[in-house]
Amino acid sequence: MAAASKTGLKKELGLLSVYALATGATLSAGFFLLPGMAYEQAGPAIVICYMLAAIPLIPATFSIVELGSAMPRAGGAYYFLDRTMGPMVGTIGGLGTWIALMLKTAFALIGMGAYITIYLPQLPIQPVAAVLAVVFAATNLVGAKKAGSLQIVLVAVLLVIMIGFISHGLTQTNTEYLAGFWGVGWSTLASTAGLVYISYVGVTNVASVSEEIKDPERNLPLGVCLAMITAVVIYGLGTFVMVCTLSPEQLSGNLHPVADSATVLAGSWGKALATIAAMCAFFAVANAGILSSSRYPLAMSRDHLIPKFFRHLNARRMPANAIYATLAIVLVIILAVDPIKIAKLASSFQLLLFAMLCLAVILMRESGLDSYDPGFRSPLYPWMQILGIASALWLIEAMGALSMLFTGGLLTLGVVWYHYYGKPRVERQGAIMHVFERLGRRRDEGLDRELRGIMKEKGLREQDPYEEVVIRGSFLDSSTKTTFEELTRQAAALLADRLYSDEDRIHADQIAEGFLDGTRVGATPVSHGAALPHLRLTEIRRPRMVIVRTGPGVHIEVDDPSVHAHDVDEPIHAVFYLLSPEADPSQHLRILAQLANHIDEDDFIQNWLSAASERELREMLLRERSYVSLQLDQDDDTSSFIDKPLRDVSLPEGCLVAVIRRDGKRLVPDGKAMLLDGDWITVIGNADGISSVYDRYVRSRTEGEVSSEEWSA
Repeated sequence: MAAASKTGLKKELGLLSVYALATGATLSAGFFLLPGMAYEQAGPAIVICYMLAAIPLIPATFSIVELGSAMPRAGGAYYFLDRTMGPMVGTIGGLGTWIALMLKTAFALIGMGAYITIYLPQLPIQPVAAVLAVVFAATNLVGAKKAGSLQIVLVAVLLVIMIGFISHGLTQTNTEYLAGFWGVGWSTLASTAGLVYISYVGVTNVASVSEEIKDPERNLPLGVCLAMITAVVIYGLGTFVMVCTLSPEQLSGNLHPVADSATVLAGSWGKALATIAAMCAFFAVANAGILSSSRYPLAMSRDHLIPKFFRHLNARRMPANAIYATLAIVLVIILAVDPIKIAKLASSFQLLLFAMLCLAVILMRESGLDSYDPGFRSPLYPWMQILGIASALWLIEAMGALSMLFTGGLLTLGVVWYHYYGKPRVERQGAIMHVFERLGRRRDEGLDRELRGIMKEKGLREQDPYEEVVIRGSFLDSSTKTTFEELTRQAAALLADRLYSDEDRIHADQIAEGFLDGTRVGATPVSHGAALPHLRLTEIRRPRMVIVRTGPGVHIEVDDPSVHAHDVDEPIHAVFYLLSPEADPSQHLRILAQLANHIDEDDFIQNWLSAASERELREMLLRERSYVSLQLDQDDDTSSFIDKPLRDVSLPEGCLVAVIRRDGKRLVPDGKAMLLDGDWITVIGNADGISSVYDRYVRSRTEGEVSSEEWSA
């Protein structure tokens, strides 16, 4: 855990930053520059072309968001492809996407020239673009939070102006300019859609910074989907306004169509506002481009596919060398080549990349890995992914030989680099090996361990019944010397008794043998003097646990010689027997991961052994402010609970009474249970709800000022 804190990136990006990064990386040259070029090919049908280009974006977006919520790691597409199809495909995706993003960033910086020359026609564009690239790189060196804050401001200004432009433009359309709207063939529509597809690709690039997103299971899907909707609406309505505002002669080949349209609609003020919006858009895509593209060399360096130079983090835990390298290449592109011509070719590679990411979701789903635990799952699986693959390949073919040749060059670069540099340094496979394993071939155990580590970092989900499992679990405090097998049989007996009360009759011997069999083959995690025997059964409906403290300690041995044996001399003082339903393996692993987080805390076993009561032991396992204990008293605010059935007690949303203690006995907290003066109740729930209960009822008392008898067995 300590190592992770030094080598991992800070989680500084909230939902608004995710939305701004995704939106700002999308609404730039594709809106302010490309419509005029696209009009040369498809005429007024460019509105249809922009909508067609969004079709492969939808399944690609859903696929990337699913992968990102399951594996929030720097590098985005590279990391996903590497972990699903192996390091060679990961190398192709990583190097190719890094190059494509740098071209798009340079494209945006140079693209500003078309709007700057409206007012400053003599200004040298390349030097200005180079200076701006340095400014954005410096902003990124300060931290993702600063870059995200700048992005929010830029996107806010951009959207306000664009909403005004579209709203005003829709009231003054000239439908005569739509003549010939349906006059182009499908081949022209497809080719033009491929040309403008680059307009959308930025919406998913935020996945490359998913390691820096707070609560990625919520903020990544929500932010990206909102950005995708925003982009499709603005591109569709915005191009319609341009087509219906400028004559064919004015729009065809126009390098500043938004500014000219705004001039027609609102005169010089419209022209000025459109130019400001264009500057914000180009600034935003350049800022987001440097932020996201620099994470690809960082991620590849972590995996030893490129030199370790790129994985260095500065004092602010930003990938400084990766940012420097990205900046240097962007400057070379700006000053030495024509990025506008080359960046168009990058669309075909992005399409191929998105097709591979749709395939990656299929491979992860079919791998059978319980540790693959996305917070967001793509709808309409696998048809959504099949559509994404087919539509992307269709657009690549329609774009012509030159684009396919460029994509082939990037594929060749990735294969050659991996063969000569990466292959001697890595032994990793991917989820595809787990698909093969289901067909009788080998699997990659390292991926399963890595995904379990990610689950541990992500923590529990709001709906996971962790607190309920801890509070309602049975407890054993063993002060006499015993064996692990005997302890397991005692725990199994307690679980069987509890399950019987729930009409889920499971024999204790069946449970005990399940725990013991898993331990013999090395499936029981053992660390820091604690063990986590775990088992899943089809016959039960919800998780159960037995919490054990054994002062003398027990020893665990592994019988399977192929598994590294635990140190039999290390005594185990804390054992947590977890029994979960077979139907929800991911929740089972998340509960285990949360327990492991507590076990890994400093001095856990020392505090475990010195705890004075069962209550203190349970509180060590609960998340901070995830529960509160109250004693009902006629003389304070809890008097409103007294002499009421539990179902009539009013608590904040998301909270419930998990335990009732009366005269040293634990009662089942069903809706009919009457609450009496002197009862102890334990309320569990989300942080906001528990804080509300705590502030209202506990007042000056703290959770620690509760007698140990309330938790007596």
